[in-house]
Amino acid sequence: MEDADEPEDREPADADDPTTAAVPADESPASLTASGEGNARESADEPAQNGDEVLAELRSVIAKFVVLPDEQALTAVTLWVAATHLQPVWQHAPRLAVVGPAKRCGKSRLLDVITETVHDPVITVNASPAAIFRSIGEKEPPTLLVDEADTLFGTLKMAEKNEELRGLLNAGHQRNRPTLRASGPENGVQKFATFAMAALAGIGDLPDTIMDRAVVIRMRRRGQGEKVSDFRSSRDIPSLHQLRGHLARWMRAQRKDAASHAPAMPVADRAADTWEPLVAVADLAGGPWPTLARSACKTMCEREAGRDEDGGLKTRILVDIRAAFAQHDDPEALSTATLLRTLKADPEAPWAEYGTGGLSPRGLQLLLRDYGISSANRRFRDGSQAKGFTRAQFVDAWDRYTPTSPQPAQEPTAATEPIPIVRQPAPPPPPALLPGPLPPPKPTGGAGPARGR
Repeated sequence: MEDADEPEDREPADADDPTTAAVPADESPASLTASGEGNARESADEPAQNGDEVLAELRSVIAKFVVLPDEQALTAVTLWVAATHLQPVWQHAPRLAVVGPAKRCGKSRLLDVITETVHDPVITVNASPAAIFRSIGEKEPPTLLVDEADTLFGTLKMAEKNEELRGLLNAGHQRNRPTLRASGPENGVQKFATFAMAALAGIGDLPDTIMDRAVVIRMRRRGQGEKVSDFRSSRDIPSLHQLRGHLARWMRAQRKDAASHAPAMPVADRAADTWEPLVAVADLAGGPWPTLARSACKTMCEREAGRDEDGGLKTRILVDIRAAFAQHDDPEALSTATLLRTLKADPEAPWAEYGTGGLSPRGLQLLLRDYGISSANRRFRDGSQAKGFTRAQFVDAWDRYTPTSPQPAQEPTAATEPIPIVRQPAPPPPPALLPGPLPPPKPTGGAGPARGR
């Protein structure tokens, strides 16, 4: 990566060339179409691709290697990658938070594809905040990429140790928020830019100040029927760099329009600040993208509204709920009260001491929210009604996150009924009523016991 503090080493833009006249020296075609390797350079006289087409190609490539949780997430990632190629225009630098409840959800693979398609990627593995400060230029910011972010913020001790990095990520969301550092032999105060788009991947939610500034992609483990292509660097990176070149060239041609465009946003406040670059890119591309972008923005922001932080125990709860159903002979459903009672009765499980008075119905709902599982009113065969969960609600999550256990049979659900009728586990009958072998017939006459055949 070239040093953004030394623009004199770059060739100035040719004022007579319409493809570079509006582009500062930092944004020459070579710098916008490669990330240090020089791949995917395009000739200056090659026309820029149609925006609709290049975004569709990028969307297809991402879907080739990664299973995103839904179409809205795929749209969001596509537009976020495109927006990195025009960072000097944006007022805010949205973060991309790629999180999941467990390992092997595709977070790192998505970051692999993003790395080869964003503008000027800077992978911050074991990098100090000081090194990151010096990697961010004023005129053409790089794209920061942080994998395994849970190792930086996963515990209170680690979060305190990396508070400086967290501050950088928070400040860099908005333009003109430099950090001050004493540097040089005389400890003179120097300003360092912080504005740069960043993607972070990790297990569990990131700190809430980062999540609040991010487009959140909640990954999940691939199901048995979901297939992706293997990612091989020697084979796939060259084509990804070529796509990066097409994307950079098209975005460069939109610079003037993007700078003056104020897109209508379906959300407000910080969510609007974060999503504005993505919606602006969609408007510039035209076709179906403006509608797709606003739908993704509204849906994903509503999904994140009011979500609490709780990155731990989310896999453990699935395992223990599965055991609870098995303990009750795998009924079609369990009431919330029965499920909680069973979970807290396990002396090896943490649920009896979870929270202030043990795991509560509200706490259970929060732990299961990431999996899309919630309780509902159930009518049981004995005529009673109570909040509860059907076993079918957990089948997909069990398959994705606890694949080592035998897969339970799929139970039919009555999703169309407001109060589905399910079977509450009945208590065992008294011993005298339990079925058993019939007693042998009494012998007749005095012939003694009958001979065995």
